[in-house]
Amino acid sequence: MATTEIVTVQRRRKYQWPEAQLNFWLVIMIISASVILGIFSYLTSVQNSLRLGSPWILPYMITTSALMIIFIIIILGLIAQQQLLPGVVVLGSFILFVLWLAGLIETSIQLYGPSGAVNSYCGSRPNTQVIDSLQTAVWLANSSLCADWRAAFAFEIVGTIFLLWMMVMAYQVNRDDFD
Repeated sequence: MATTEIVTVQRRRKYQWPEAQLNFWLVIMIISASVILGIFSYLTSVQNSLRLGSPWILPYMITTSALMIIFIIIILGLIAQQQLLPGVVVLGSFILFVLWLAGLIETSIQLYGPSGAVNSYCGSRPNTQVIDSLQTAVWLANSSLCADWRAAFAFEIVGTIFLLWMMVMAYQVNRDDFD
């Protein structure tokens, strides 16, 4: 009786990622996530030192930016192993896009929202009649906090747009439709 041997051949598809665009995306997103992480950590420490309650956006954006950094580390590991799959990138980018978009919306409400918003306190100037060191220090601290909120808002816009771009780029890589 003759035995037959069945041999299966597995083919791994190689995906061609545009190196320059992928590297640019990685650099911009690591900068955005790091800046957001730093700003919201600082704002949390200021709130805690003043013994004030923190709005939910502060720990939310700290967590979201930390997740982004973890996602970038995973992407770098997959790139090093030459196993970066577009499906993984699309899924992770979509999840992070939703998280960043929610953070962007809440940050815009906190910054530019109704009365009591952060931006309503940003235009105050010290009294030029009496300028003492305490009043100047308060003005500098207020100005610094306003600049932090505005920078966080700007980097959240950049991060959200770049996550959308990554979803499009991964889709194009999956279709071998990248020029």
